[in-house]
Amino acid sequence: MRRLTQPGPVAPARIDAFGAALVPLVTMLEPGRTLAEAVTRPLVAAGFTAATLRLTDAGMDPFRYVRPGPADGPAHVAWFDGPYAPAGEVRVTEANATFGWTDGAPALHCHAAWIEPDGARRGGHILPTETVLAAPVRMEAWGTTTVRIESAPDAETNFTLFQPVGAPDGAGAPGSGIVARLKPNEDLTAAVEALAAAHGLREAVVRGSLGSLVGARFADGHVVPDHATEVLVRRGELRAGVATLELVVVDMQGEVHAGVLARGENAVCITFDLFLDAA
Repeated sequence: MRRLTQPGPVAPARIDAFGAALVPLVTMLEPGRTLAEAVTRPLVAAGFTAATLRLTDAGMDPFRYVRPGPADGPAHVAWFDGPYAPAGEVRVTEANATFGWTDGAPALHCHAAWIEPDGARRGGHILPTETVLAAPVRMEAWGTTTVRIESAPDAETNFTLFQPVGAPDGAGAPGSGIVARLKPNEDLTAAVEALAAAHGLREAVVRGSLGSLVGARFADGHVVPDHATEVLVRRGELRAGVATLELVVVDMQGEVHAGVLARGENAVCITFDLFLDAA
């Protein structure tokens, strides 16, 4: 499994995880608002302090994004390429986002795949405060009121990242869901299985969830060789303690790949926001 040496000290805990009941919320989002505003308004109204969500078939115009790029110097192992601003309405075919807070204000971290006006299929990291919904779209979300996600500096990666905070081991949190952040160089599939086992889950569903990997290797043998990719979980489940993860993977050229991950071959690059829900 390929790994990257991060610029800062390795944090001793490789997974930060908190038990939480994940409450479903389905609503229609209003057009004419920025993606950030349209998404976060109903989540805040529901009293959520953290959430994951999924959108499909969403028209957006204007549309702004970045994609994974090479390091900007020794301070980071990878950076961003862009921003890009295709002219005209973009059709987002699938998007996952994490809802949290930055400096006390609602914030969003969103990875997606889409079709641009020229017909090209691309993907990456949507800039939610610079992108506007062009039409109503259905949002499916899962939120919690017992775990909070906050942006905070991360010494290991030298990025400011979404990080969950809550009572130790989810003490006092009802339900059997889990809100977690996986740290660099942890194999994604193995981490999901270890996390579930630690919380007594044998059957579970991955809700939303997104992050970055060191390239990607799929079970069918397809390989994405780039050292940084941005990804979202299209489908994830745990059956009898064994995880199967189908991901959408965006490479450093903005090309979109998809498939079931190979076991033991997919290390987290910078971070991974993970939401597990008891099946």
